[in-house]
Amino acid sequence: MNRLTIKLPDIGEGVAEAELVEWHVSVGQIVSEDDLLASVMTDKATVEIPSLYDGTIVKLHGEVGDVLAVGSDLIHMDSHAQGLEATTSNDSLNETQQRSDRGTDVTKTNATKPSFIETPKPEDIDSQSSSQVSNRISQPESTASNTAQRPAVMRAEGAPVLASPAVRARARRSGIALEQVLGSGPAGRITEVDIDAYFEHGVNSHSSTHASVRSQRFGEETIKVVGLRRKIAERMAEANAKVPHITVVEEIDVTELETLRATMNDTRGDQPKLTLLPFISAALCRAVQDHPEMNAHFDDAKETITRYSPVHIGVATMTPAGLVVPVIQHAESLGLFDTAASIARLAEACRNGKAQANELSGSTITISSLGPLGAIATTPIINLPEVAIVGINKVATRPHWDGSQFQPRQMMNISASFDHRVIDGWDAAVFVQTLKKLLENPALIFLES
Repeated sequence: MNRLTIKLPDIGEGVAEAELVEWHVSVGQIVSEDDLLASVMTDKATVEIPSLYDGTIVKLHGEVGDVLAVGSDLIHMDSHAQGLEATTSNDSLNETQQRSDRGTDVTKTNATKPSFIETPKPEDIDSQSSSQVSNRISQPESTASNTAQRPAVMRAEGAPVLASPAVRARARRSGIALEQVLGSGPAGRITEVDIDAYFEHGVNSHSSTHASVRSQRFGEETIKVVGLRRKIAERMAEANAKVPHITVVEEIDVTELETLRATMNDTRGDQPKLTLLPFISAALCRAVQDHPEMNAHFDDAKETITRYSPVHIGVATMTPAGLVVPVIQHAESLGLFDTAASIARLAEACRNGKAQANELSGSTITISSLGPLGAIATTPIINLPEVAIVGINKVATRPHWDGSQFQPRQMMNISASFDHRVIDGWDAAVFVQTLKKLLENPALIFLES
């Protein structure tokens, strides 16, 4: 066998390091070519790193959450291929770069070895690695069948619950308190078999007594902040620390807008259904014509403000991994249905983890919406280095005084936050009033001037 080192590859121009967000393999595991080894995250995208050869994993470098430098050791493996060359062809390097640009670092070659594969020196490999591998292969982890045959282990009161992340996730989804489940695994570890037994019998099949629904709960779970959640935390902390926010909340009568939206949806044919967001996007594009200072970036290090003619609107989108902000490029050039199609496509790509790096950067102003779950008012945090963000709250039918009587109207609040270093309170209020006028009189949105 050939002992190889897989290094963290160059995964984008200007990227010097990446965060390890997931291992797809473990020591002793036999992998095939193209099997995923690890996922890493940069400021631009999540990148999957595949295996280039058939082989056995010998050593993993780093834990989930670690930040690794480009070119540092990632994995040691014993390759099953013979006669691997130590040089790298230009074609292989070109393919690596092309796939990196698409957000996935994948290189396939049977004849050559890319630059991030190196043959390590003997002293670089842990002296115990080979024996660890042989032990792991010859003594695999217990299967579900022999786990079920172990006697259940009673936990001492207050003792921690032992279970894998997958078992804990399944229990959370099913509403099961793991403290009520007896584990049949080593040291009382709860296994999938124990969860199955709990489902089948209503209690753990190994237990002779029924656990009380009101029994005391013990244990705790520490979750490391990694990946996208870490990036979100860093960005929010930076924005909150750097930017003195001013938030203006205004009530808007969207009755006419909702009537127009319903009429257009009734006659849309095979075009995408319109939500409020395409109208908000169109109103923003119209409003920044009169308020160009809102469609801008502020570079506090250089002390410069850059105002943009194109309107690239970021749309805050919730995904299973956390909040991301895909960008509608040149929103000023799109019609309502085109905008709706772009929003739907970008949201789906983000939720599936398929959004490209260029689709997640470059916004000049952002919309944040909680949809039907929205509150009466919110205080959105600015998406640096932008200077304004518009928060959309839920639409509700409320009594509205028309000067002579109360009428039921569909009302919605908008909460717009501004960077008070460069946007004065008066300008912020005038901008919000411009949005209010456009949204309450939607025909004005589509006037040329």
